[in-house]
Amino acid sequence: MKKVLKKILKRLILLLLLVGLCFSAFLITSGYALYKEATKHQSVAEKVLSIRRNEDYVTLEEIPDIYEKAVISAEDRRFYKHIGVDFSSVIRALFANLKSGDFSQGGSTITQQLAKNMFFSQEKSLSRKAAELFVVYQLEDDYAKDVILELYINTVYYGDGYYCIKDAAKGYFNCSPLEMSDYECTLLAGVPNAPSVYAPSKNREVTKKRHEYVLDSMVKTKAITKAEKERILKSAEND
Repeated sequence: MKKVLKKILKRLILLLLLVGLCFSAFLITSGYALYKEATKHQSVAEKVLSIRRNEDYVTLEEIPDIYEKAVISAEDRRFYKHIGVDFSSVIRALFANLKSGDFSQGGSTITQQLAKNMFFSQEKSLSRKAAELFVVYQLEDDYAKDVILELYINTVYYGDGYYCIKDAAKGYFNCSPLEMSDYECTLLAGVPNAPSVYAPSKNREVTKKRHEYVLDSMVKTKAITKAEKERILKSAEND
C-alpha cells in the first residue's frame, strides 16, 4: 500500500511540475509578446530620452535628499541591492495577501513601477507583469540606480492630475521640489502608493497615517532618527 501511495505521490509531483513549467512558458511567451508590442513604436532608450526632455523634468540634485530617502524607505528598501525584482518582497507580499485575502500588496520595486508607468496600463494581469519584467531588466542593465530613481519620481502619479514631482510640489505646496520642507517631502513620498487615498487633498486622517508609516519606515532603515521623526511630526502639527 505504501509503495502505491509513493508512486501516486511522485506522479502527482511530476504532474504539478509539468503544469508549472507549461504555465511559466505561457507567461514568458505572452509577456514577451506584450513587451514587443509596447516597445514597437518607441524603444526603452527612446522613452527614457523623451521623459528627460520634458520641461518639467527635475534631476536628483534638484530634490531634497530626505525625499529620496523617504521614497526608498517606504517603497523599496532594497532598491540599491536587488536586480530590479526583489524576490523577498514578493514572497512577503504573497503571504500578506493570503493572510488578508484582499491581494492588495504587490511587492513591486521602484524599477517595476517605472516600467509600468513607461509602457503599461494599471490593469492587473500576470501577462502584463511578465511583460513588465522585460523592461525592468533592460532598465537595470542600461541605467544606473540613481537614473532609475530619477526617472521614477518624474513619471509616477501623485494624485489630483499631477504626474511628476515638480507638478505635485507646485500643486500641493506651491513651491519647487527643492523648496519642500522635511514634512512636505516625507508626506509626498507616501502618496504614489495609492494617490486616490493618500493625496493631501483627500482624507486628512488617512494621509496622516500614511505619513507616519513613511516616517516609521525611515527610522527602521536608519534614514532618520526617532528624534528627527518627532521633529517632523511636530512641524506637521504646526502646518
